[in-house]
Amino acid sequence: MTTNPDDESKFQQVLDRLDKLTDDVEKSNEKADRFNDRFNNYQQATQWVVQLAFTLIASATITVIITSVFKR
Repeated sequence: MTTNPDDESKFQQVLDRLDKLTDDVEKSNEKADRFNDRFNNYQQATQWVVQLAFTLIASATITVIITSVFKR
């Protein structure tokens, strides 16, 4: 079976495009992983801030209640 040089050239072009697509997919996956890491960090920080806010509100409430009880 003989192959035409044009066929080999087209085959090489297809292989080159596949290599480029593979590289593009790998880069996209890396970007998605970095985004997921950043999102997880943001989510954890937000959760920490909410917990801190509830703790401060609870502490202030307890302080007001204790102060009003001992003033009587």
